[in-house]
Amino acid sequence: MHGVSRQNSLIRTQKTFDHSYQRQMDKFHFLCTMLPCLILLFLHLLCPANAALNNIATVPFGKGFSPLWGEPNIKRSADDKTVQLHLNQNTGSGFKSSDLYSHGFFSAKMKLPSDYTAGIVVAFYTTNGDVFKRTHDELDFEFLGNIRGKAWRFQTNMYGNGSTSRGREERYYLWFDPSREFHRYSILWTTKKIIFYIDDVPIREIIRNQEMGADYPSKPMALYATIWDASDWATSGGRYRTNYKYAPFIAEFTDLALHGCAADPLEEIFSSSCIEQDDQLDSASYASISPQQRMAMKNFRHKHMYYSYCYDTLRYSVPPPECLIDPSEKLRFKETGRLKFEGRHRHRRSKRSRSQDIGARNYGNEDED
Repeated sequence: MHGVSRQNSLIRTQKTFDHSYQRQMDKFHFLCTMLPCLILLFLHLLCPANAALNNIATVPFGKGFSPLWGEPNIKRSADDKTVQLHLNQNTGSGFKSSDLYSHGFFSAKMKLPSDYTAGIVVAFYTTNGDVFKRTHDELDFEFLGNIRGKAWRFQTNMYGNGSTSRGREERYYLWFDPSREFHRYSILWTTKKIIFYIDDVPIREIIRNQEMGADYPSKPMALYATIWDASDWATSGGRYRTNYKYAPFIAEFTDLALHGCAADPLEEIFSSSCIEQDDQLDSASYASISPQQRMAMKNFRHKHMYYSYCYDTLRYSVPPPECLIDPSEKLRFKETGRLKFEGRHRHRRSKRSRSQDIGARNYGNEDED
């Protein structure tokens, strides 16, 4: 009996040890799983998000902008801080900054139309196409509507000196529904770099180098915002067209920001004050990307970018000079620059609450129609 008792005791001891060991291993695996989050939290404490993007000076519509077209469809708020652009069966609408800028930081909080938005394009961009017809520069946020239940898509682009055949577009999905609430969209354009922001997350950075030559935008540009009917191509190549049963389609803009030096686009040499302001722009807090923001940008591009011109070898047999090819990232893309098939169905619409974190699921289906 004593032998049996000792055996039972040993078994109990072994079970206690195994249970304790398992708990320790569970804790270890949990910490390993949480490590990326802990690192991100550490970076957040060490390098807080770019507060300047949350506290930038804004300008009333009447002091910085003027109607571009469709003036009856431009609705301004009583305090002149918010403007709505309407699209109906008669016309779309748009506005532009009153001045052109040698370089600048251009920003607005935007809310896009909801429900059925197929065929609709909302654009927030800088250009000098009115002045330089064949050699214009341009930086775009271009939002493409969709059928009900499908996500808004958007793309960013860069043209320099009329290089529309060498446009550098990237295409993405958002990690939130842009029709539910306002989010800030910003374009930083300096003598050295271009950064596209959504809220305080940089989603794309273009560093100027000599090999780019005139493809880097260098002439003064104005800021534009428009809403229009692009039924011929915007959704599934024109398969789904704008349905005016859902009109008016309304894009809202508020907290508009214009930071830069107003310049005469025909002047070949900028004034000393503009050169000084350009230098200040280069040294602004939002002209540099913190470690936390760089991690967020990498995460965004991994989860939400579905086309990159840098990996489109059919279009560019040699990647353009500003492209930094990441071999591991390249594996995700086909020779067309689009995601491989197995990477296009990962994110489905979730019934749970939508997180505003970059790491959250897409709010819509990642299939492009």
